[in-house]
Amino acid sequence: MNKVYIIGVGLIGGSLAIDIKKLNKEVVIYGVDKSESHLNEALSLGVIDKKANLKDIKEADLVVVAIPVDATVKLLPEILDLVSDDTIVFDVGSTKVAICNAVKEHPKRRNFLAAHPIAGTEFSGPSAAHVGLYKDKTNIICEVEETAFKLQEKALKLFSDIGMRIRYMKPIAHDKHIAYVSHLSHISSFMLGKTVIEKEKNERDIFDMAGSGFESTVRLAKSSPEMWTPIFEQNKNNVVETLDEYIQNLKHFKSLIEDEKFDLVNKEMKDTNRIKKILKGIK
Repeated sequence: MNKVYIIGVGLIGGSLAIDIKKLNKEVVIYGVDKSESHLNEALSLGVIDKKANLKDIKEADLVVVAIPVDATVKLLPEILDLVSDDTIVFDVGSTKVAICNAVKEHPKRRNFLAAHPIAGTEFSGPSAAHVGLYKDKTNIICEVEETAFKLQEKALKLFSDIGMRIRYMKPIAHDKHIAYVSHLSHISSFMLGKTVIEKEKNERDIFDMAGSGFESTVRLAKSSPEMWTPIFEQNKNNVVETLDEYIQNLKHFKSLIEDEKFDLVNKEMKDTNRIKKILKGIK
């Protein structure tokens, strides 16, 4: 792969660009972004080698689509219209059903690989991009059978070379499971931040009293609303289902405290402590 086009040069796309360049110094990384300031920043930071326009991707060997999921749904068919038969295109979106459906009947569906690297931070923009973001992270691949074998091989080798684990899943299953382990986490963090901000009018008190527990729990509330609003919209049904279950658990826990059943409060927490072993096993 000599010419790589990154559409969306923020944290996710930019970090991929850095890792690809680290693997092969001869690769030329082209950046495409609706924000001229993002492109200039990515260029000055060395995240990309050159700025480009969407029409230029006809020259691409690889196209990475790293933009909000609503924009991906709209733009992906146009991207496939432009690329050559030998170009592999993959996205990094946190939802998969709507994206896969958007190109289901496209003549160049074989050029597209639906991917979701489970990686990121609460920061955004080109300055957030860094080397090694994807090392030891899981990458969910959906509908791999719809991608031409030789093209999927290129992408899968790249994922392996930058240290990612590969997991295969159907789009419907992906969107359902990711609502629990990712989307709900972000909503919880946003709403915890909202609750504290509204209650503590004096912001200095928040910062003075905030310990590591609060900081780690609310960390995701610093994430980009422009990225997460379309995710919640596209995965609405699954998100609502997970919220219903979460709210029921919160109400139950609240009732135990109200009724002074602290032995059961203790049991609830002890039962949940096994999450440590589960997460350790995953890692």
